Amino acid sequence: MTAVVAKNKVVSLIYVLRNQKGEIFEYRDLPVSYVHGSGADLFPKIEQALEGRAVGERASVQLTPADAFGDHDPKLTFTDDIENAPPELRHVGAEFEAQNAKGESIVLTVTRVEGDKITVDANHPLAGQTISFEVTVRDIRDATPEEIRNGRPAGDLPTLQ
Repeated sequence: MTAVVAKNKVVSLIYVLRNQKGEIFEYRDLPVSYVHGSGADLFPKIEQALEGRAVGERASVQLTPADAFGDHDPKLTFTDDIENAPPELRHVGAEFEAQNAKGESIVLTVTRVEGDKITVDANHPLAGQTISFEVTVRDIRDATPEEIRNGRPAGDLPTLQ
């Protein structure tokens, strides 16, 4: 009997994530794994699209901002004097990690440098965009009781969120 994606299975997959313009935002050809049905590592619509698929099968899923990274929040964009930024961050596209008021780690990206001002954005780069995932199932196995309890595969594997 062929294994299929189902609850409490560890599923390994590769994927291509495209932004709203159809450009590749992220490409993962080394498999990443998750525990199906745990709700921990995958957007729900991707899990739904993978349900019942076998190794080698592919699913394409479009996600609206509400289904993925949310709407772009202007309150997460900040402009400051460029002198307050270290020289190595004074260019568009520079990224750095900081902590928000709750002590959570967030990534800020420099989105504009104009005169003596610098603008940084804490929104996910795909916030506000309808994105598409193309995922291919590479492996399926039964999750261990510990993996089911933790909602994550054993080991420190990357996730899709």
